Amino acid sequence: MIRFSYRTHASLAALGAALALGNAGVAAASNLTVTATGVTVDGAAPADEAAEPASAEAAPAEAGAPPQSDAGLTEIVVTATKRETNLQRTPISISVMGADELKKRNVQSLMDLADGSVPSLRISTFEARQSALTIGIRGIVPDDANQPAREQGVGVYLDGVYLGRQHGLNASLFDVQRIEVLKGPQGTLFGRNTEGGAVSMVLRQPTGEFGGRASAGVGNYGSYNGQIHLDLPAIANVSFKLDGVIQHQDPTTRNTMPGQAGFNQYHRVGGRIAARWKPVDGLSVDLAYDKSRDENTPFYSQLVTITPAALASLPKDASGKPLITWGYGRMEETDIQVPQQVSVGKAQGFTSTIRWNASDDLELRSITAWRTVSDDQWDNSGGAHRTPVWGPNVNFSRYSLATLDQRQFSQELQAVGSIGDAVEYVAGLYYFNERANDTARTPNTNRWNSTVTGYTINDPLTYQTATLARASIAFAKSYAAYGQVTVAPIEPLRLTVGGRYTRDEKDGRLYIVNGAATNFTFDQVNNRFDPLAVIAWQATPEINLYAKYATGYRAGGASSRSLTYLSFGPEQVKSYELGFKSELFNRKVRFNIAGYMMDRTDTQVDFNFFLPQPNGTVRNTLETVNAMGTTKIRGIEADLTVRPVDGLSMNLSYAYTYSKIPPARNTVQEALNATLTPPVTTPVYQTVYILYTPKNALSGSVDYDLPVSDNGTLLRFHLDANYSDPVHTFANEPTLSDKSFIVNGRLSLSDIPMGTGDQRLTLALWARNLFNEEHIYRRSAANTALGDYANYNAPRTFGVEATLAF
Repeated sequence: MIRFSYRTHASLAALGAALALGNAGVAAASNLTVTATGVTVDGAAPADEAAEPASAEAAPAEAGAPPQSDAGLTEIVVTATKRETNLQRTPISISVMGADELKKRNVQSLMDLADGSVPSLRISTFEARQSALTIGIRGIVPDDANQPAREQGVGVYLDGVYLGRQHGLNASLFDVQRIEVLKGPQGTLFGRNTEGGAVSMVLRQPTGEFGGRASAGVGNYGSYNGQIHLDLPAIANVSFKLDGVIQHQDPTTRNTMPGQAGFNQYHRVGGRIAARWKPVDGLSVDLAYDKSRDENTPFYSQLVTITPAALASLPKDASGKPLITWGYGRMEETDIQVPQQVSVGKAQGFTSTIRWNASDDLELRSITAWRTVSDDQWDNSGGAHRTPVWGPNVNFSRYSLATLDQRQFSQELQAVGSIGDAVEYVAGLYYFNERANDTARTPNTNRWNSTVTGYTINDPLTYQTATLARASIAFAKSYAAYGQVTVAPIEPLRLTVGGRYTRDEKDGRLYIVNGAATNFTFDQVNNRFDPLAVIAWQATPEINLYAKYATGYRAGGASSRSLTYLSFGPEQVKSYELGFKSELFNRKVRFNIAGYMMDRTDTQVDFNFFLPQPNGTVRNTLETVNAMGTTKIRGIEADLTVRPVDGLSMNLSYAYTYSKIPPARNTVQEALNATLTPPVTTPVYQTVYILYTPKNALSGSVDYDLPVSDNGTLLRFHLDANYSDPVHTFANEPTLSDKSFIVNGRLSLSDIPMGTGDQRLTLALWARNLFNEEHIYRRSAANTALGDYANYNAPRTFGVEATLAF
């Protein structure tokens, strides 16, 4: 067995990001208030209503603010119910991470939150491309939603706009103000595909006053980063804001083939322009256009175990040395030279948000959005490890070339109001229209020689023009009407009821299979009603208790990786939740805990098959069925934030998740068995697993701010640690990944005055995966003839950065 260890490259590193996610306790530790229109410090005005403080940190979440006072933890306001509410009095389990917390953790994209910053939120890259992310909450995790007619189980929103595909979610995010992670079904207010919850990202809007921030940094693995966020003065009641981002990292696993891309590298660029028009009091119009490009490569797939038979037959060079390396430990360079170029993801979108205060008790809103995503995938990360074939003059090394193009349009109308002090309501109409298509081909790039003692690289034309394995197109339309009412019959008690009616219309066509024209279609119409009922009791001014019932669902569809475009129906979940929220000891301690039970029916289960084809090749296909029985998911989530002394904040978050899927009937395998001679008609049941969901996950952080001068300069220290139990990474395999323990740190000298104006400079040193911990985050034992292949997490990265606010 051969051991690989991480080697620190001499190159320097990347800085900085704007993104937001986390838990409410962490947000509290940062002493911030999150509102519908901004993030404030100690009661300051929302960021998009007042000029941002001149601060070099992730202002205005924390930088530029005075050190925390002895008054205790600051109120956190969230908008999970479409209106501003105090987090501690909002009857839902929700986590919030502001811009300052993201800066402390050096989060540059959503993928950086895969370390478990929010224990109940699970994030992983799609195996073949980093631009597509698998996002799960409370055990609701999609298996392979990387297709036009498959849906995710957690809704992702950007400034109130639903993002229909997993593709593009790992691109650089712009000037993120906060992210709210809503846990549990959100079918009433957020709709389809939110059965596990929702991730709502909010960007900063124009302020109307001149100011901004610019940052730059470098780090190891040749990384660098730059950002510019510029607010322009308002002219004729119109304010503008410009954002630009660039992020780069060289590969962490070097490709030994000269001139080819390595593995786990990225180059991201993006820009955004936003305008806010306030023609009269009570009316605002927000317009925004963004465009981004993400060039990346996947993590390298490594053979970590090998069977005795495979070991005896491994290809060897003339000296008898195996040509294929195997063993545990993150590889620094590939053993097999493979052609590899970057995958390219592109995204752009336009959003119009209109708000009109029709009266003191009613606000009307319109959210109109158009977005597109395209993805060109190039994945040769398996080399000779994932789909091994060896023999004289045999082709090997599967190059997965795939494309996806998606366009969506959505329109939402909302009425948010109140009747006196006893009734609050939300009502809305929603429309969503999507078209998405994909193609895929899987040629081989390498060829063993006649003695299997070496290999050559095939002519690039043989794989760049290879026969299409599949091509499909899918269409979706969704119509919804929803409403929610909260009443207070007696002072400490609040009752909330709501519901959403949705009509989904989906259809599609698989028109190429193995290079031949086909006409496999599906056509599906589903009508759905999702109710909500909540009882909340303010037992004391410091303690809030609630009980909640809610439902949600994930839309049905069809698998474009199926040879016959087999369709499947929607799955649905019922959730029962009890919560306790408290602020104790003069607001020095905040403790929230929630327990829940979720029952999911018609669970969408994937089965993989390797089917011989008439041309002598073997085709991997994926079929999806709705499993019978009830999937049970049970869990506890807890957040503790303590601020014992001025300047010191500590947070601890924990999530326990139990899940059990009943054995699923593999009707696809039964159909294949029926074609045997003689036919086999015995029902086939298989054990299946929930993906990327640890039984126990824990995250903790410590922050200390020390004033070093009378002019507001702070020495800031941050350390966070994140633990997760092993997880299943393939639905049909009992194989588990490794447990993980990731530590991140940051040390900064913040808000150094520059000159006589409001300019302030921050200098920082950061590190992710500080102890260079190695763990397998994806593992498969599907190829029983060879052994297990796996993907390792990213190695330690570190760097320096400078940020100037003006």
